Formats: sequence, structure tokens, C-alpha cells
Amino acid sequence: MSYHRRSLSLVIAALLLAGGTPLGRFNPLGAAVVLAQSEASQAQITEAVYLNQQGYDQFRQGQPQEALVTLQKAIAIFKATEAKAGEAQSLNHIANVYHYSLGQYPKALEFYQQALKLRQQIGDREGEWATLADMGVAYGEQGQYTKALEFYQKALGIIRQLSDRNSEKLRLNEVASVYFRLGQYPQALEAYQQVLTLQREGRDREGEATTLGNVGVVYVNLGRYAKALESYRQALAIFDSLPAYQGAKATILNNMGGLFFSIGQYKEAIDSTQQALAIFNKFSDRPDAATTFTELGLLYDVVGQYSQPLEFQQAGLAMRRDIGNALNQEAITKVGQAATLNNIGRVYVSVGKYDQALKLHQQALVIYQELSDRTGEATTQNNLGQVYDNQKQTDQALKFYQQALQLYKRVGDRTGEGVALSNLGHAYEQQGQNVQALKFYQQALAVHREVGDRVNEGVTLSSIGRILHRSGQQSEAEKTLRQAIAILESLRPGLTDAEKVSIFETQQKTYGTLQQTLIAQKQTNPALEIAERSRARAFVELLAQRLSTNSTTTPTLNPPTLAQIKQIAKTQNSTLVEYAIVQDTAPSQAPQLFIWVIQLTGNISFRQVELKGLPQSGINAADTASVLESLVTQARGAIGIKGRGLAFQEDTTTVARAIAKVNNQTNQPLRQLHQLLIQPIADLLPTDPNAHVTFLPQEALFLVPFPALQASNGRYLIEQHTVLTAPSIQVLDLTRQKRQQQSGKAKNLLVVGNPTMPKVSLPLGATPQPLPSLPGAEQEAKAIAALLKTQALTGSQATKTTILQQMTQTRLVHLATHGLLDDFKGLGVPGAIALAPSGRDNGLLTASEILDLKLNTDLVVLSACDTGRGRITGDGVVGLSRSFIAAGAPSVIVSLWQVPDAPTATLMTQFYQTLQQQPDKAQALRQAMLATMKQHPDPKDWAAFTLIGEAQ
Repeated sequence: MSYHRRSLSLVIAALLLAGGTPLGRFNPLGAAVVLAQSEASQAQITEAVYLNQQGYDQFRQGQPQEALVTLQKAIAIFKATEAKAGEAQSLNHIANVYHYSLGQYPKALEFYQQALKLRQQIGDREGEWATLADMGVAYGEQGQYTKALEFYQKALGIIRQLSDRNSEKLRLNEVASVYFRLGQYPQALEAYQQVLTLQREGRDREGEATTLGNVGVVYVNLGRYAKALESYRQALAIFDSLPAYQGAKATILNNMGGLFFSIGQYKEAIDSTQQALAIFNKFSDRPDAATTFTELGLLYDVVGQYSQPLEFQQAGLAMRRDIGNALNQEAITKVGQAATLNNIGRVYVSVGKYDQALKLHQQALVIYQELSDRTGEATTQNNLGQVYDNQKQTDQALKFYQQALQLYKRVGDRTGEGVALSNLGHAYEQQGQNVQALKFYQQALAVHREVGDRVNEGVTLSSIGRILHRSGQQSEAEKTLRQAIAILESLRPGLTDAEKVSIFETQQKTYGTLQQTLIAQKQTNPALEIAERSRARAFVELLAQRLSTNSTTTPTLNPPTLAQIKQIAKTQNSTLVEYAIVQDTAPSQAPQLFIWVIQLTGNISFRQVELKGLPQSGINAADTASVLESLVTQARGAIGIKGRGLAFQEDTTTVARAIAKVNNQTNQPLRQLHQLLIQPIADLLPTDPNAHVTFLPQEALFLVPFPALQASNGRYLIEQHTVLTAPSIQVLDLTRQKRQQQSGKAKNLLVVGNPTMPKVSLPLGATPQPLPSLPGAEQEAKAIAALLKTQALTGSQATKTTILQQMTQTRLVHLATHGLLDDFKGLGVPGAIALAPSGRDNGLLTASEILDLKLNTDLVVLSACDTGRGRITGDGVVGLSRSFIAAGAPSVIVSLWQVPDAPTATLMTQFYQTLQQQPDKAQALRQAMLATMKQHPDPKDWAAFTLIGEAQ
């Protein structure tokens, strides 16, 4: 479904600060009016000039009826004396009264037309363009943007003939604004760029900042997010030096919040919007403050803080009423209330409270209809359609989408028209009417392309490809989906790593549909290329940038081809197993598991598993999102018991239910996972247990303890194979390059165990409490340090400052301490290592801080709880392991659950003993697991750790 993107305010700094209404142009009447008149006529004209000025003053003072009477008297005299210039100006002023004071547009246009005719007759070119511009405003305020553009263009043509650069700048700005409202974004961008040139010529810094803000809004709607952020930041830099224009600065911050919201950067969105609100609160008569209150509510809703949004939304409603009363502008109050009602309705939709959402959207609709605000009415009709669409009441959804479509057409909003057409397609698709759905999607696509709406063009192409795939037109589906992916990928360049991770979450399903389409055509190898193209792209680009000699630019890096994938398997000396979980949006279709095996010989095999219910497992489809996810949860619930560290971090109710279902049969879910993940490809895996097998998981599979998967004969996978994991095949290639780049540079060893524990707020916001001491971790560290002939850092020696100083010059890092899962920095990168605090820090080495390091480390071992976990995304697991690899560590050993002290000490000691004898980290970890298994046979005691990245 396409959604009308959150509206962004065009920045008009002076108007925002003044909170006023633009008024008609006034030119004083002088000698030209009385030229060649008799003495008596001159006296009459002087009286008419006075009346004209008096009428204009009454208009400005809010006395419209008095102004009309006075101006009519002036016109009578001007007509009698044939003073056409004076008559034209009084006619224009009467039009201003009907236009700006009374809102009677037909009457206003009637008088503007009379004034225009006279000014054209007498050759008053300046007056002619002024009237044309007023007419453009009048048409624009009625939503007749095409007509508005026509009159603005005529005015602009005259201004350019007169070489009036200042007026050209102002009228170009109006032209750009109308193009924006028409959804003609490339034309709007071109016009704003022309405005920027004029403003820079005239050193108009305030105007330049204002226009840069508007350019940012246009870039957002073109889907060029990096360019939008660049423009916003340039504007903010200028406004920082202009304290009188802080209101405009706040508007830009507000729009930046909207952009971050669109790409899933919710923390940054909240930060920007809060900064805007802090500024707006200084201006008690600012409508924008109320807007920002409602937007903060939506943002908190998205990040799951449902107790806060309605509070913000209601505050926004109250503030809008107060603002409207203060300015004595009922329309501001009502439009603001309607917008807020719509936003509250969206919150209710997101939490499934559809009845409340309908009520609020209907209230908003009544207000927009009373105000004859057709654009607002169309958006609300669209919102109502989406509520019914979510409720599967597609007949009602179609009704409202059609009404929205007609209104968008009426006001000339082509972007809105494209959105409504696409939503109509979605409703028909929900009904199973694929032919009708395809018809509307194709109409929507034409409109999206016409207006340059790249975001919705990509979304709609994806929808068309999905319909074609389901209808069996696989060749056309493939072509369309590849076009969609090309557009969606074009939105990512220039974004930060965190922004790329977030935006990819909104795009991932398209890759899955293309994989299905290719497999339906028996093109399983090209489907592997797409599977690889769909994972860890932000991570790959981050690694490539770190490897590049030019750290300021991201090198061009294409996804690997089949030939390159085969070569990577050979170079890694490992059989590669890549999983892809694909969920069709059709409710009748079960999720599918695609598995590719790339052997050292270069042979690529494909297997497919339907993830239907498993009766033996006791899994109810309603328990979790999928059978596979349920099974992984059961396995973790059965073996992920408490050990070193803090409380188990998964939802306790879900885990308790999972444990109960297992009925103390710990190995049952491990056998079922083996049946799904390993058995279909068992004949393709190497028979030599020392041969490497690298698993490339997806989604919930990142939490699978692959070494502990148990075959029907009772043997664990680690007994048959040497196991590694990686987020993608291309990441393996880049970690190999990193290892070769830094080989032999660092010699030192760093072993840390049981630091003096810092105080931590768990959960975040709670009173800080010291983390429990880990004496077993201290013993482990001292034993390993003795093996490696170095000194362990423990207690107060293991400060964050000391560790950071040594870590960048160390070839091996072993950290035996607490691992935490929370996002302490609020940067979207969860995870932290507990170290001893010093006077300058809190002792927590966070994943976001690790990401900024430059390591020359060959291996990092995180002998702590849950260090292999984090935020699971389409880019893989965002957490500690990703940060260490990005910082330069080609190999990282992490844990998937809370590890008990005694068996962990045994495993780690055995690992380093074996590693001293031969350099293969994967083999060393396998031997350590097998040795630990003999003393501690329960998988929870030996299967928690996994090697990510390089084996050598």
C-alpha cells in the first residue's frame, strides 16, 4: 500500500515569524494620474487619491466593509475623470479586500480582471504583473494550482523584461511553491535553484537559508534523502548565525525530523523534533509548535511508547485552539485541529484501534469540508480508506480511495493522485482482483514517473511485480521487480550506516518476491545473487569504506556475481550455506525457506523447504510470526538458561511458554531445527568433520546455535562439521581483505576479566546499580593469560580508558565480563561491554563507540553473555559483533546466550591451547566444544559461542 508521506512545511521565514497574512501590493498614486487634467479635475483626482489611500488603510486595519465603500467612491471619481491608473489601483484594492479579508474568491477575481484590463490598456507593466501575481495567489488558495501557475508565469515574464531582480526572486519562489503543490518536483527544484542563484547574488543570507530548507523538502519528495539532509544542514548552518530567524530554523528541524521518520531513524527524528519544539515554545503564537507536538506523538508511537503519543496529540489540539484565538484566525485553529485529529487517528491505526481512528478521521473530514480545503479533504479520505483497508473492509476502502482520487484530480495534486491510484490497486489486490489491481497500479506508476516521485515509483513497481508473479507472468515480473530494486537502491547512497540499515528494512520484501520469481523460472543461481544482494548491504559498504585508502568517500561496490561467489568459497576454503526466508503476502501461502549450498568445487545446489506447521512441536501459528521463529524461540528457551551475566533478555512470557511446550525435552527443538535447516542439504555438506562449513543466516536464524543442532541419530552438528557463521558472502570477502591488509602489524595481547563493575540503569531510566562481580571470569582470564604468557587486566586495572588505549595496538583481545544488550547511546546500535569506570567515563564500552575504532586485531573473543545478539535487521545483527568487525577485526567469537562460568572457563582454555598448536580458529573452537561436551554434555554449557568471519 502506498501512503501519502507525512506533509512537510515549505519554509517562508518572515511569514512564519510574523504569523500574518500576505496582502496586496500598494503603489502610491502621484503625478502620472493627474497629468493633462483641468484644475477642477485635478482637485477631484486628489480627492480620489485620498479616498484610495483611506480605503487601503481601512483594509489593512481590518475594516473590510468600510474599505469597500470608500474604494467605490474613489473609483467613481477616477472613472469620471478618466484617470485609468487610479481606477485600476482602486479596483485592485477592492479585489484585495474580497480576496484577503472576506475570502470571496469569485468576487475578488472579477475585480482583479477589471484592474488587469485597465493596466494593460495604459501600459502599466509593473501594475500588470502585480495584479497577475495577486490572481495567482487567489487561484492557489483555492487549490487551483494549474491556474495559479499560469498567472505567476505571466507575471514572471513581465518582471524579467523589466530586469527587476528582487521581484523576480519573489515570484520565482511562488512558482516553485506551486510546482511543489502540483507534485511537479523536478520543476520545483529547478525554480528554487534559480531563486538560490539570485539570493546569493544579492547576499540575501536569510533568503538563501529559507530556500535551502525548501530545496530539502523537494529532495525528500524526490526520494533523494542524502541531498535533502545536505540542504537542511546548510540551511541550519546559516540560521545559526541569524538569531532573528529561529522560527524558520525550527521549521527546518521539524522537517528533518520528518525525513528521519521516513527512513526509520526514529531516535534522530525525535531529537530533531524536540529541538524544533524547544524553539517553537518560545513563540506562544506559533502554529508550528502545535504541529510539532502532534509529530512527537507519532514518533513516540512508532518506537513503541504508546503511553505518550496521545498526550502529545491532545496538547497539540489545545495549543492550536489557543493560537487560533490569539491570532483571531478561525481557519488556522480549524485546519490545525483537523491535522491533529488525522495524526491521532494514525496513532490509533498503528495500535489496531480502528474504531477510534475512524471517529477522528471523520471529525477531521467535517472540518476540511466546512473550510472547503480540498487537499486536506482528499488526504483525510485517503486516511479513511487506509483504515478500512487495514480492517480488510475493502469495499469501504475503495469508496474512500475513489473519493480521494477525485479530489486530488480536482485540485491538480498529481502526487496525491498517484498515491490514491496505488492505494486503489492495493485494495483490489486484497480482494484478489489482480487484473483490476494491475490496472490501477499501472496508472499510478505513470503518475509517479510524471511527477518524479521515485519513492512511490519503486513501491508501485514492486506491487506490480508481485501481481505479475502471482498471475504466472514470471518474465515480466522479473523485469519489473529488477526496476523496482534499482530505484529503491538509488535512495540509499549518501546516507549514514544507521540510515541505510533502517531504510533497507522498508525495502526487503521486494528482494524476496524477485527470488520467488526467479525460482519459479528455475533460475536458482540468479536467485542466489539476489539473496546475497538483499543482505548486509550497509555493512558491506561500511567495510569497503574502512578498507579504502580514501575514507571520505564510499567506493563503488557491486553485489557479488556467481563467479565471485564461487571464488569466495574457494578462497575461504569453506562450504557456504546461505538461507533466505521468504514470506508471500498472500495469506494462503506458507513461508518458504530457500537454501543454497556453494561447494569448494564451484558447484551450487538449491533446496527449498515449506515452513508449514510442525504438529510434533506443539507450535500454534498464533504464538509467533512464523513456524521457524517459534522453533528458534523454543530452542533458546530450552537451553538459554541463566549463567554469567544478567537476566535473560527475551520476552519472559514467550520463553516460559516455549519451555513449557518442550516439556523438559531439551533436544527436541534442536532436532526439529536440524530437520528443517540441515537435513535437506546433508548430502551436500563435506564428509570430513575438519572441513569448514560457513552458515549465512537470515532473520531469526541468526539466533540458532548451529553447533548444537542434533540429527536423528543423536549426533550434534559440531561432531560432524567445523562450523562458522557470517552475515553475507561478500562480508567474508571483505574480512579476508582486512586480515591481509593488517597481517603482522600488531603483536600485543589483551586479556581482561572481571573488571570493577560499573553502575548501570537496567532497564534504561532506572536507578543505576552496580553490576554483579564475576569471579569465574577473573579466573578464566588469569588462566588464559598464563597460557599466552601475558598479564590479565582485572578489577580496577581494567578501566575503559586503559582498554581503549591498548586495544588498537593488540592482535588478540579477550574480554571476560558482562555483555549488555541495551542501546546506551541511543544511536540505534545496541550492545555494550562492562569495564571499570574511570573518572572520565561510566565504564561502558558501547557498540557505537567500538564502531568508531580502528583496530589491527586478528581476533576478538567476547567471553560474555549474549554478545552475539543485538537488533536483528535485514542488514544482519546490529550489535557488538558487527561493530568489532567494522572496526577492523576479521574474526570475532561471541555468545548467543548467557554462559555458565565453569564450562566457559573450560571451553576458553581448551580453545587457546588448541589455537597455540595450529592457527585455524574454527578448528580450535570445534575442538574446544568437543572437549567441553565430554565434561558438560548439556548444549547450554558448550554450544553458546560462534565464530563470525575468518577461520585463519
